[in-house]
Amino acid sequence: MLIARLLIAAAFFAGQAAAQPSLITVDDIHRIADLSEPVFSPDGSAVYYTVSTHNLKADETVSDIWRVGPQGGEPENVTGTTGASEWRAQLSADGAWLAYLSDAGKAETAQVWIRRTKGGKARQVTHAPGGVSDFALSPDGGRLLFIAETGAGVGVPDGETAPPIVIDRFKFKEDYRGYLADNRQHVFLAGVKDGKAFQLTSGAFDHWMPGWSPDGALISFVSKRRADPDRNNDYDVFVMPPEPGAEPRPLGDYVGADNDVDFESRPAWSPDSKRLAWVRFNEDKWIYYSPSELVVGDVETGETRDVARVDRWFYSPQWSADGKALYALVEGDSVMHLARIDLATDAVEELTEGPRYAYGFAIGPEDERIVLDGDPSRPYELRALGPAPRALTHHNDWLDGRRLGRTSPVSATSGGVEIHGLLVTPPDYDGSSPLPLIVRVHGGPVYQFSNEFMFDWQVYAAHGYAVLGVNPRGSSGRGFDFARAIYADWGNADVKDVHALADEVVRMGVGDGDRMGVGGWSYGGILTDYLIASDARFRAAVSGAGMANFLGGYGADQYAREYEFELGQPWRDFKTWRKVSYPFYEADRIKTPTLFVCAAADMNVPCIGSEQMYQALRSLDIETRLVIYPGENHGLTVPSYLADRMQRSLDWYDAHLKAR
Repeated sequence: MLIARLLIAAAFFAGQAAAQPSLITVDDIHRIADLSEPVFSPDGSAVYYTVSTHNLKADETVSDIWRVGPQGGEPENVTGTTGASEWRAQLSADGAWLAYLSDAGKAETAQVWIRRTKGGKARQVTHAPGGVSDFALSPDGGRLLFIAETGAGVGVPDGETAPPIVIDRFKFKEDYRGYLADNRQHVFLAGVKDGKAFQLTSGAFDHWMPGWSPDGALISFVSKRRADPDRNNDYDVFVMPPEPGAEPRPLGDYVGADNDVDFESRPAWSPDSKRLAWVRFNEDKWIYYSPSELVVGDVETGETRDVARVDRWFYSPQWSADGKALYALVEGDSVMHLARIDLATDAVEELTEGPRYAYGFAIGPEDERIVLDGDPSRPYELRALGPAPRALTHHNDWLDGRRLGRTSPVSATSGGVEIHGLLVTPPDYDGSSPLPLIVRVHGGPVYQFSNEFMFDWQVYAAHGYAVLGVNPRGSSGRGFDFARAIYADWGNADVKDVHALADEVVRMGVGDGDRMGVGGWSYGGILTDYLIASDARFRAAVSGAGMANFLGGYGADQYAREYEFELGQPWRDFKTWRKVSYPFYEADRIKTPTLFVCAAADMNVPCIGSEQMYQALRSLDIETRLVIYPGENHGLTVPSYLADRMQRSLDWYDAHLKAR
């Protein structure tokens, strides 16, 4: 009996041990489900959304459209295709038809497809050469608007020689679009039944974000049609009848960015079709440093008015069912919340709270509120708001089987300004000894680290690192003055702020000042180059998609317009351009072993930035390595490359911060 009891006890404790959560691994990157684009069905009976996952067999990121009831229940994969992706769900006003973008056709380009919501075979509607980038289904479900590229080199069939690329415009390249030449994005109108398409817009202008008024009488879109569109950010919201030959009419006469399309906030029609809401930015000079403000325009008169000016960034406005309020995402310090804005009083009521980050939302026909948000322990999932908020999706519940690092706020003073960040410590860290510290710096520069799930931070924490995400001056979420503090002065105040917060974590006894690494992507790579050129306190660095020689990089990326707004022209404002290029021109100050990483097809921050810094450090015999991911744009999507980047970064830090 004693032996039997011992065997039973041993089996019990072995089972308990087996059930204990494990540490997160690099391979777990392939298990994350990325949710986006929630939208209610017209009758409020379902919420449709996109789920993106990794197809390891094809080594592709793929997406499907799912739906779930607003009261909960088991989510359903609506499209469920293999070897193809579907995204951006839209429904007809009667709820009978579901339209979406898919690459399931023979050409494997994104086209509009349609199917009945109750099931049935999907059907391809558009056949645009080069594919469709955006679309809008008419309220009656009978027509659709779509955005397609036009130009001599668009849609060249396989096997045929593409014509030479002849360029004579100011902005001549763009990430994901390539060389622009005579390329323009125009609005087309197509019938859903026959797919016959007509081009509605013309001229040397691009068009984005099409939409229908609820009554179907007008369409809207965003375009730049003043002076040379390539040289300004003077976006405007236009309306016109959905008829060939109709003349587009702008709402308002504001000189500046009405609905800058880079911020992916679509103009929203009011329920009565009489108004449009969108986000507006300051004059061109301030580009992305200026917070976005809500604007409402009267369709008949063209008059506009600002709404709720609170020195914060607003995104993605939607109307309440009665047209008396707007819903929007509002960015605060390390958070993004869903808010309701009363149009009579401009009062802003935040509907979510706490250390969370909202990425999207959907408003139902009776003002039902669904938010897509997450926190440091969970990627984005759908939640229904109300007296008793409830989770609607659980695509990432596999994380219940992982022990995650703890995320805490941290702050320090730099230059008389309080600087904030987020500190992640390993699971079960008891604070008894300092840890090797990885400092993460974000892209933008006007962006911020927020209370959201950061896979790479959790992997580093699982391997025994403390991870510090810093929001230095230049970050968003804290107003205009905080963001523009680095205007035309990169690598100065933000470098000091990163140092100050890293020093504070060392002072706290959490970080080991002799074992610090740094890294980031995009402006995070740029700031990494500034940091290692400022002093030698970092023992390892990973600079991803960065740039250091801005003088030598002029014209190599897509930002000539923005650079000239902020820095001037290199031949006239040489001192400013030379100042912000100091990591390259003073590369002999760098002692930090640095891994440079870039994407070969990236026109946002091209590989030339990483290549030049790699070459400089190689010339100086500083330990360095260059990794290039073929065919990838600024945001990597190939699953094996995503895992490779994570593992290489981890190995680089391990080699220089742990091997002592």
